[in-house]
Amino acid sequence: MQRSEEEKSYEALSPFELKNKLISMAETNRERIMLNAGRGNPNWVAIAPREGFLQFGMFALSESQRSPHRPGLGTVAQKEGISERFRSFLAGKKGEPGIEFLSGAFEYVTGDMKINGDEFLNEMVDATLGDHYPTPDRMLEICERIVHRYLEQEMLGFAPVGRFDLFATEGGTAAMDYIFTSLSENKLIHKGDKIALGTPIFTPYLEIPRLNDYELVELEIKQDENSDWQYPDSEIEKLADPSVKAFFLVNPSNPTSVSVQRRSLDKVAELVDTRRKDLIILTDDVYGTFVDGFRSLAAVAPRNTILVYSYSKYFGATGWRLGVIGIHEDSVFDKRIAALPAYDREELHARYCTVELDPDNMKLIDRMVADSRSVALHHTAGLSTPQQVMMVMFSLQCLMDKEGNYKKLTQDIVKKRFEALYSALGVKAPDDEYDARYYTTIDIPELAGVRYGADFADYMTGNFEPIDFVWRLAEEKSIVLMDGGGFDAPNMSVRVSLANLDDSDYTQIGKGISELLEDYYMTWKGSKK
Repeated sequence: MQRSEEEKSYEALSPFELKNKLISMAETNRERIMLNAGRGNPNWVAIAPREGFLQFGMFALSESQRSPHRPGLGTVAQKEGISERFRSFLAGKKGEPGIEFLSGAFEYVTGDMKINGDEFLNEMVDATLGDHYPTPDRMLEICERIVHRYLEQEMLGFAPVGRFDLFATEGGTAAMDYIFTSLSENKLIHKGDKIALGTPIFTPYLEIPRLNDYELVELEIKQDENSDWQYPDSEIEKLADPSVKAFFLVNPSNPTSVSVQRRSLDKVAELVDTRRKDLIILTDDVYGTFVDGFRSLAAVAPRNTILVYSYSKYFGATGWRLGVIGIHEDSVFDKRIAALPAYDREELHARYCTVELDPDNMKLIDRMVADSRSVALHHTAGLSTPQQVMMVMFSLQCLMDKEGNYKKLTQDIVKKRFEALYSALGVKAPDDEYDARYYTTIDIPELAGVRYGADFADYMTGNFEPIDFVWRLAEEKSIVLMDGGGFDAPNMSVRVSLANLDDSDYTQIGKGISELLEDYYMTWKGSKK
């Protein structure tokens, strides 16, 4: 099989599946070190909240052993006097890792947030021990209050938009799954409906709507590559079409890694306030913390927006599977469900009547909780309670960090790698206040045109499969990047993750891209003789 024929067979795959083939190719060259910048798993780990979590685990165990059933068998913790016992625990471990963090966290929760110390510690101890089903199943009450404060700070800029109900999920991917399921089950989207996707976009948002579960029609709201990947007004205006039922986007975007500028946020907000009061917005804001002053669409169109956030990237916690869905307590979704035709409401009544006494007034987010366990298993729904404690620890790290030092550290990591990559490419690094720099998308044909002329760029796009460049990078340079075209980015573009390799590796990636591009050029030049 010629390479182009083999490449064609892989082009139908998701970029994440194609990546596995590229890795296997890159690994065959044992004399070279493989540089895999294909997946965005960060190579940093937030230490302080983990130290706090592990130390708190020892306190929780000590509380369980105050009146043991038998040797080695603890009991449920007792709330009375738990604050004083916790202070004694901290005093006895002064100077040990995690103790200063826990002391500051307790003072922040009881002082700044005015939460009763005994109630906080009792919930945290019970959750850490994991000795009860999650109750409430949507999210533990104090955990929800603390995570909500974190989202207010990082996603909403403390905008006065009211309260969001939160549902703790097994990462952002589970959140996506639950949202698609519940929007469909609750008649808010139907097979054949048109949805808008802010492209380029994380590939599951392209792939899920096409499944026979949903069969949705996709309308692209395209970022402009020549305007730092922002949405032109003309693209946002497409949302005014009443046949567009929902708008799904990742903000900051993946793979282009830029956040939506303020004027575009305001334009969407104005559209929702006037002509599209019924529009469903789903915003996945996992990379928001990498942009100073980030504002989510949930901050400007709160009642129409489903907010998804994951702790995975910012805290180096992909293995923890920590995500959250937020829906405003006065959302348009609940009003739309209440206004459904009688036969739809009767069907939904029958679906949820086994888990709710008043299913007709059940909020969409509570329906999501039930749907996440196929309704019948609703009694065992909810994210594991130790995971919820870890969410609290991560949240408190940033809430206590008044100077934003953790944010500066993580942003500095990706910024240095970003600059090293572009320096090695011989191209000026983009510099815009909306850039997250967690990923970057390099348009190879555009780079070819700048470096060697438009005729050569046309030669590349006209004579090679769209994945040929990433294929040869893996095969010849042992560099694994993602195919940008699979994200609806320009064909033959590449997505580089700035999160998962050492700083110096990005210099090698930039050089590898330049060298391979020169190889294409020399082949083309030779063919013209």
